[in-house]
Amino acid sequence: MIDFHTHTVFSDGELIPAELARRARVAGYRALAMTDHADLSNIDIILENLRRFAKKHGHYFDIDVFAGVELTHVPPGLIGEMADLARNSGAQIVLVHGETIVEPVAEGTNLAAIEAKVDILAHPGLITEVEVQLAAEYGVCLEITTRKGHSLTNGHVASLARKYGAKLVINNDAHAPGDLVGLDLRRKIALGAGLTPAEYAQTEENSRQLVQTIMQRG
Repeated sequence: MIDFHTHTVFSDGELIPAELARRARVAGYRALAMTDHADLSNIDIILENLRRFAKKHGHYFDIDVFAGVELTHVPPGLIGEMADLARNSGAQIVLVHGETIVEPVAEGTNLAAIEAKVDILAHPGLITEVEVQLAAEYGVCLEITTRKGHSLTNGHVASLARKYGAKLVINNDAHAPGDLVGLDLRRKIALGAGLTPAEYAQTEENSRQLVQTIMQRG
């Protein structure tokens, strides 16, 4: 299993990076991105610390550890600028906190994230058909999430992704140890969102391909 969306004590997660990496490995994950909530006030702190951990200690945990951010509640007009800043500051992967229906995310966030060509648009809520079409064109992955609340619109996301050929990945949005779901529940959540077994297998392949892309970036 691969998870590109987790949080540590550098934002609102419960675990330091070492414990998160260890618990993920024991839960069966072979690659993990630590993507703390970021805006202009903390992005440098997050990336400095996560990059150092991933580079110097990550390989000791028998799991591929990547350092990234989830741009969160950033005004849509600033998302492109912030995505560039994240990449230039060493983020190996960039997510944007999408327009989930359970939080007051600014309208236009989904579109701005896709136009910025971020790696993953997290929990995009009631994303529009136009936005999904653009995500497919730009290669932006849309997230099927195992996190309660955010997962309420998984079916909508899956349906439009199928219609327009957008790539899906499955993430936990883990904030605590219990959020790292096992393989069986992960699969059931995907199928519960309406994915066929073949489509579920493709989402896992999409994650493997994204790992390769990250590694090629260096």
